Amino acid sequence: MPATTQPNRPRRRRTAALLAATVSLATAGALAAALPADAHGNPTGKGSGHGHNSKPSRYQDVQLLSFNDLHGNLEPPSGSSGRVTELQADGTTKTIDAGGVEYLATHLRNARKGKAYSITAAGGDMVGASPLISGLFHDEPTIEALNKLDLDVTSVGNHEFDEGAKELARLQNGGCHPTDGCYTDKKFKGADFPYLAANVLDEKTKKPILKPYWVWKKNGVKVGFIGVTLEGTPGIVSADGVKGLQFKDEVETINKYAKELQKQGVKSIVALIHEGGFPASASYNYDCDASGGGSGISGPIVDIAKNVTPAVDALVTGHTHNAYVCTIDDPSGKPRMVTSASSFGRLYTDTTLTYDRVTGDIARTAVKSANHVVTRDVPKAADLTSLIGKWNTLAAPIGNRAIGYISGDVNSTGTESPMGDLIADAQLAYGKKLDPETDLALMNPGGVRAGLTYKATGAEGDGVVTYAEGFTVQPFANTVNLQDFTGAQVIQALKEQVSGTNTAAPKVLQVSSGLTYTLDLTKTGADRVVTDSIKLNGSAIDPAATYRVATNSFLAGGGDGFTTLGQGTGDLVGTDDLTALADYLTANSSATAPLAPPAANRITIVQ
Repeated sequence: MPATTQPNRPRRRRTAALLAATVSLATAGALAAALPADAHGNPTGKGSGHGHNSKPSRYQDVQLLSFNDLHGNLEPPSGSSGRVTELQADGTTKTIDAGGVEYLATHLRNARKGKAYSITAAGGDMVGASPLISGLFHDEPTIEALNKLDLDVTSVGNHEFDEGAKELARLQNGGCHPTDGCYTDKKFKGADFPYLAANVLDEKTKKPILKPYWVWKKNGVKVGFIGVTLEGTPGIVSADGVKGLQFKDEVETINKYAKELQKQGVKSIVALIHEGGFPASASYNYDCDASGGGSGISGPIVDIAKNVTPAVDALVTGHTHNAYVCTIDDPSGKPRMVTSASSFGRLYTDTTLTYDRVTGDIARTAVKSANHVVTRDVPKAADLTSLIGKWNTLAAPIGNRAIGYISGDVNSTGTESPMGDLIADAQLAYGKKLDPETDLALMNPGGVRAGLTYKATGAEGDGVVTYAEGFTVQPFANTVNLQDFTGAQVIQALKEQVSGTNTAAPKVLQVSSGLTYTLDLTKTGADRVVTDSIKLNGSAIDPAATYRVATNSFLAGGGDGFTTLGQGTGDLVGTDDLTALADYLTANSSATAPLAPPAANRITIVQ
């Protein structure tokens, strides 16, 4: 598994501070329908019109619109975070600018036209790791935007726990923030839609902290939704965020509540699962089933899909920030639709569920699904534009402040990224201020949420880095911590990038200037880190020597499977990570001497 395919490594969130024809093409995974002629021909659910007493037809198409991993991206994401790759008929690819809730609203509203039976659902991580416009206000703006998008239901994701269960309950139920209070003259009313958390239990009561499922009903049509987050959430969220909670197995939980729904007469069931997979192509319209059902996808969702009860008719997934529309056989050997709509509001999925009024179930052979690009060539939704304007006005005094200058894009992509190196350098520089003996810095890749774009996004001018842009890169309230480690521990920490819980999907740490080594991806496990190649300022790491290492507080707590980094001594806790980055940019760049993007050549990769 490439080391760059796991974009979603959560940390504690900072709380203070084109083609229309092309995108409408059905992607892979559409199942051949074998139904009566009227199975898809009666969108209103009413009779055929031959007389006043005609009854609804047996089969009723239900539209399921879905998306996932919005992460508070209300404004169009910039750089690679705001583009999708589209596969062309001749085998080439092109990129399309995508995303922004003003456009997402328009696309969803257009998609619903003529669809009397339409549901909109999400696969978690609606908030958390958000840009400043949302993150600065504890993601109240995003909840307000989702209400305007007419979201019906979502599962929780791991990021919904960045600020803990009490804050998640506030986002659901409303009320002003307990510390920061109300941001406007109106009390925050909370989400109009239910958050589902079937596998998240209170340690004391052993009951779900929020609703485990929800049922959509219209004119006798009933569709149940069960929502879960990945069982491994505690390993990728700060300890404070999951304190007092238990996270249960996804499959066992879904199967349990599917039985409960069936007992209530709900036989059409969709699982919203904040866990995902890795398609064989980065193109959103890649045919996942070209070589057979599910052949084009790997990762945790495959095993989950193969074991979730056949009573569940479709799986809406997320977490990996990938785009796919696949069929994976359920335990009975029948194909079942599994979808994901990338991230940041760049895509939405349109799935047709054909409901059988006689059986009350979904006719699975008729399920169709396709991902669609949230292009920016449609009119903006005025109500979302107004919402963004309101919150931007409140955020502007903080967000518009210049903190540095760059000479070109500082990208966040790649096994080793220029943005990751820049953050590591900033933390090393800050560490040396706290303790001149600081030797190196390590940065977790999932904490690098975006890069810095040279082209101005507002009136600041090209090359200017604003506080808001820095916030988008590092939106977590992590502190920069110093700890002492032996050289042997430093070596072991580097090996944990590709071993233990990170064996299947490596999490390659971003390293500060002076630390170099070779990562041989042709090998397996810990051997992929070539021990003899690990050097600091040209000298081999001495296993017996002591090294002063700067990390963020998430890594210092052993997060992301780096247990060794949780065993340091001589702890010294400093300021937050964004302040360290801002200070570094301010000290090392100016309008006349902008900072050049790091070359990202500290790790030699063999593959």
